[in-house]
Amino acid sequence: MIRYEIHGENIEVTDAIRNYIEEKLSKLERYFANVPEANAHVKVKTYQDSRSKIEVTIPLKNVTLRAEERHDDLYAAIDLIVEKLERQVRKHKTKVNRKFREKGIERDVFPVFTEAEKEEEEPEIEIIRSKQFDLKPMDSEEAVLQMNMLGHDFYIFNDAETNGTHIVYRRKDGKYGLIETSAE
Repeated sequence: MIRYEIHGENIEVTDAIRNYIEEKLSKLERYFANVPEANAHVKVKTYQDSRSKIEVTIPLKNVTLRAEERHDDLYAAIDLIVEKLERQVRKHKTKVNRKFREKGIERDVFPVFTEAEKEEEEPEIEIIRSKQFDLKPMDSEEAVLQMNMLGHDFYIFNDAETNGTHIVYRRKDGKYGLIETSAE
């Protein structure tokens, strides 16, 4: 059973909003043979320009479902986010069931596909290009400059101080982000 933790930021989560979210997200349960025990973390936010943003994170045993959507209409954003999450579940379901079939195990982790879902199966992931390059030691500012010179949205580099592999990337708001990796 999925439990819902719904939090609002700059908006009061009314019973109507809460019920709509729970009703729509409960549609995801039909994809599971045994509905998992999970907490769905839902964050609803409104901005000054009256746009709404909804984020949903559902950590499950073998996968974490996560999506976010911005829209002028909160209810439309909820509908769109449910569509995104359903696509993620179907994609994961296809992948997991395919692995079991390849191993010769006649057990589906998820219920059998309906005919409509079979038509919607996404193609297998295929890597069509591979690149190999040497990571140069530099600081994050130099990496951002390199990224911009190349016209890319991200750039991988070795941090000159820590010798760790890091990634700089351009955010949707035009600013930059840094992902620092660590070996465990």
